[in-house]
Amino acid sequence: MKVLVVNAGSSSLKYQLFDTESANVLAKGNCERIGIEGSRIIHKTAGKDEYVKELTLKDHSEAMKTVVDTMLDPEVGCIKTVDEIEAIGHRVVHGGPYFAESVLVTDEVMSILEKCVSYAPLHTPAHIMGIKGCMSVMPDTPEVLVFDTAFHQTMPKEAFMYGISYDMYEDYQIRRYGAHGTSHRYVSGEMIKLLGGKTEGTKIVTCHIGNGSSISAVKDGKCIDTSMGFTPLDGVLMGTRCGAIDPAIVPFIMEKKGYTPAEMDAYMNKKCGFAGISGVGSDSRDVERAMNEGNERAKLVLDMLSYQIKKYIGSYSAAMGGIDAIVFTAGIGEHVSYIRKNALSGLEYLGVKLDDKRNTFGHSNDPVKLSADDSRVAVYMIPTNEELVIAKDTEEIVNSL
Repeated sequence: MKVLVVNAGSSSLKYQLFDTESANVLAKGNCERIGIEGSRIIHKTAGKDEYVKELTLKDHSEAMKTVVDTMLDPEVGCIKTVDEIEAIGHRVVHGGPYFAESVLVTDEVMSILEKCVSYAPLHTPAHIMGIKGCMSVMPDTPEVLVFDTAFHQTMPKEAFMYGISYDMYEDYQIRRYGAHGTSHRYVSGEMIKLLGGKTEGTKIVTCHIGNGSSISAVKDGKCIDTSMGFTPLDGVLMGTRCGAIDPAIVPFIMEKKGYTPAEMDAYMNKKCGFAGISGVGSDSRDVERAMNEGNERAKLVLDMLSYQIKKYIGSYSAAMGGIDAIVFTAGIGEHVSYIRKNALSGLEYLGVKLDDKRNTFGHSNDPVKLSADDSRVAVYMIPTNEELVIAKDTEEIVNSL
């Protein structure tokens, strides 16, 4: 089945066209600056040169029409008729308390999705625009929503509840939701295959470490805990996010700096983490380069992140009653050997033994074993593929109609 996977932002529409039978990406691209001057499409069909065209894209409907027209173009495209696209799968950041699995788009589903806006106000309105844009251009093509939070819906109540008054949970559904669930689901599934394919009895910690980072405990193939919380601000420090802090720091800073709630929220999300501590920036490559040049604050950032990852691995091992495997994925997890080495240093008591030569492998599009042959815990780098999960979920739901 040919499935178009869409990830809509407020002014962008990223897409990939999958052949689910072969898992090949037939084409991919991005419509940038939708509704803004200087909008354009960047498109790449497999085996052809990249195609870039500047044009006016006033909304997501026009962007989607441009995507379809580009795919149909005999010079740069990849399909002959729009009917070749049999389904559309959408990445949705937050399903709130309503969605525990991927769902077919219906009027009822769209109505419930509107209720999720308050949980991810920066993302959900853009998702809705993207979905409606696809519906306007391809009204007869079935569409499926795949939620980043769905994989974490298996967490037990003692893991997802906060120590605030219970009425806040009852009235506003304030609880731990997590994020990056599609990534955690993919890499834990791939790790289970590497462990022999039997899901029952497996205990895996998955580390999605990038500009945004989260860590999950996956027992018997199901998430039992995750580091991100009510929002993606919780957990380890990130590119510009502070991660978990003492809640009393929030009113303290607000009083000292005279910040409004919105300003405080922007500070924690955009001016902390790598950027705020290092003074270098939010990109781990810049921070690592600065560390290698002797910048102590840059080194501090990477050491802090390594230490926090280590604590999560240890605590999740305790929560699961043991650990079989540790997986690193996403931009930093896949590429920064310093973080992996330092995060695992000191975990020998758990049976973790890293092979330094394997850990400095460079770049790979395939899973790489990082642990020594005599390590009781398997350690792997597994490149994530959230889009493939979305395509496969979409195929399964559409085939069941």
